[in-house]
Amino acid sequence: MLNANAQAASAVEVESGSSRFIRACLRQPVDRTPVWFLRQAGRYMPEYMAVRKHHSLLDICRTPEIAAEVTITAAERLGVDAAIIFADLLLPFTPMGLDFEFVAGEGPQVHTPVRSLEQVEALRTDRADELGYVARAIEKVSAHFAGPRADGDTLGIIGFCGAPFTLASYMIEGGSSRNYIDTKKMMYSGGRAWPLLMEKLITVLVAFATQQVEAGADVIQIFDSWAGALSVTDYREYCLPATTELVQRVRALGVPVIYFGVDTASMLPAMRETGADVLGLDWRIPLSEGWKAVGPGCGVQGNLDPITLFAPQDVLKARVDEVLREAAGRSGHIFNLGHGIVPGTPVENVIEVVKWVKEFAL
Repeated sequence: MLNANAQAASAVEVESGSSRFIRACLRQPVDRTPVWFLRQAGRYMPEYMAVRKHHSLLDICRTPEIAAEVTITAAERLGVDAAIIFADLLLPFTPMGLDFEFVAGEGPQVHTPVRSLEQVEALRTDRADELGYVARAIEKVSAHFAGPRADGDTLGIIGFCGAPFTLASYMIEGGSSRNYIDTKKMMYSGGRAWPLLMEKLITVLVAFATQQVEAGADVIQIFDSWAGALSVTDYREYCLPATTELVQRVRALGVPVIYFGVDTASMLPAMRETGADVLGLDWRIPLSEGWKAVGPGCGVQGNLDPITLFAPQDVLKARVDEVLREAAGRSGHIFNLGHGIVPGTPVENVIEVVKWVKEFAL
C-alpha cells in the first residue's frame, strides 16, 4: 500500500486554462458552480431508449462509436459542464475471467460467484487491454468536445471505475445483495482470499483508469456503490487500505479523483482519508453537514435527491437552491444528484436544474 509520503507526492496540479469543472475538483475559484448528473445518459432520455431498441447495454458499452454517441447526446442536450463516459462498473470482470450478464428486471448476474481462495487465484490481471473499447470511446468524446464552448469554457470528460469493495461484492454475491453475507464472510475469514482479491482488483482498475486518462479523461470517478453496507470499523479495516491505494495510484496519473458512495454519511471522515480530491455526497445528509464531516482541503459533489426531479418545478427549484445555499459559494462544490437519474425522470426538469444552477447567485 502507498505510504503518506507517496500520497503527498502524487498531488494533482491545476493547469492554466482548465475547465471550471476541473478547477472545482481541485478547489480552485470558479465563476459559477459546475453541474453534471450521475447517469445523465440513460433510460429517462428518449434518444437513449431509441438506441436501446437495437443494442443491449453491453453492446453499447463495448462499441466505442455508440458509447460516444450516447455520452455526447446527453451532455449536449442537458447543457452540463462534464460528460461521463457511458460504461458499466462490471466491465473489468470479463478480462478477469468472470462472465456476467444483465437480466431484465434483476440487474447484473455473475454466472459463477467467487467464494473460495482457488477462485480468487484463478482471476486474471493481465488482460486489461481488452477494455480498450472504453478508451476509444473517450477519445471520440474528447475529440468532439475539444476547444471552448459558447461560454468560453471547455467541457470536462469523466472516466470511471468501481471501487474494490463494490466490485468484490458483485463478484462474491453474484449480483446485488441486501445483506452481503458471503462478502462479509470472506472479509471476516482472516484468510488470503480477501486481500488477494483486493490486490487483483487494484491491478486491473489502475490499468483501466490509465487507459481512460491516456485517452483524454480529465477526471476519474470511483464508485463505491455498496460501501454503505459496512460499519465504519469494517470499512476502515477491510476496505480503506485498498481504496486508498487505488485513489492515490489514479491521482498519480495527473488527474483529480472523485470518490462516491451511497448511504455513507457516517463514513465521510474515513473516506476522506483516501486522499480523493472530491467526495460525492448522497441526499441523506445536508450538504453543509457533509462538508463539515469531510473537513477542509477536499471538495464535495452533490447532493440533490434524484427523485426530487419528479417534483413540481417550484418544489424542485427550492431544493436546488437549498443545496447551493448549503455550499455557500465555497470553492470545491460540484452540483450533482445524490445518486443516479432514474427511469421516467422528466427530461425537461433535468434541463431546468442545469439552468437554475448556472443562474444561481448568493
